[in-house]
Amino acid sequence: MVKVMSTMQHCKNCEIQFSWKKVYRSFWGWGYKSIICEKCGTKHRITFSGRLIATFLIVLPMSFFINFLSPFENLIITIFIGIFLAFIGSILTPFLVRFKSD
Repeated sequence: MVKVMSTMQHCKNCEIQFSWKKVYRSFWGWGYKSIICEKCGTKHRITFSGRLIATFLIVLPMSFFINFLSPFENLIITIFIGIFLAFIGSILTPFLVRFKSD
């Protein structure tokens, strides 16, 4: 049977679920930040496949729309919609990426 991983990431040690905000903030800044469990202190790093998923959900839709699908003559509208697509992808990212404990 296939297990669908659609729930939020949780600590591998104590099974406490991370908040959406904590996972979302780990993507922003300079590089990917680790998540430290508030209960047991276990450090979790994003997996390589998680980095690929984040890239595909944030960068790929935006650049694909801007380069190939834009029906608008106005560059500013095209860029705005591309940024909006990246934002929507970033909102979904915390539900799909996985972390591993150190």
